[in-house]
Amino acid sequence: MNEQEQKKRRSDRTEKKNGRAKRDDALKAPKKLKLLFTVVDRKKAELYADLIGAYSVNLQVLLAGEGTAKTETLRLLGLDDTARAVIVSVIRDDLAPAIFDMLEDKFKTVRGGKGIAWSVPMTSAVGVAIYQFLSDYREGREDPVRANERGKSE
Repeated sequence: MNEQEQKKRRSDRTEKKNGRAKRDDALKAPKKLKLLFTVVDRKKAELYADLIGAYSVNLQVLLAGEGTAKTETLRLLGLDDTARAVIVSVIRDDLAPAIFDMLEDKFKTVRGGKGIAWSVPMTSAVGVAIYQFLSDYREGREDPVRANERGKSE
C-alpha cells in the first residue's frame, strides 16, 4: 500500500468518526425530564390530570390512594372523605416551574381542590423514540408555556 492510499484511509476514518460524532450530538436529549407526583382529592383527579396534560405531557398514570390519618382526627377536622388520587406525570424540566405555578394557583382557587405536588429528576430513558414521546419533542413546535399563556389572555 502506498503512502497516498494510507492517507486516504486515515481521512476516511476521520470522516466516519466525525459523522458518528455529529450523529451522537443529534441524539443528545435537549430537555431533561422529571416525574411529577400530584396528590389530590379523587373527585378532582381528572381535572388536575387535564390541567397538567396541557403542558406537553404525554404520559400520566392515575393511582387510587387512601388517607392515613385516624378517623377521629379526620372527623374533627371535617375531612371525612379520605379518597385520594396520585397523578404521576412525566414532565419536561424546563416546564416544571410553570406547572408548579399553575398547580399552586389551582390549589388555592378550586373549591375542594387542595393538594400537594412534588417532582424528582428522571435520570434515564431507553431509546430516542421513547425520550421524544415522553418529552413531546418535535422540532419547530411552539413552546407549550407560551401557548397556555396565550390561551388565558384570549
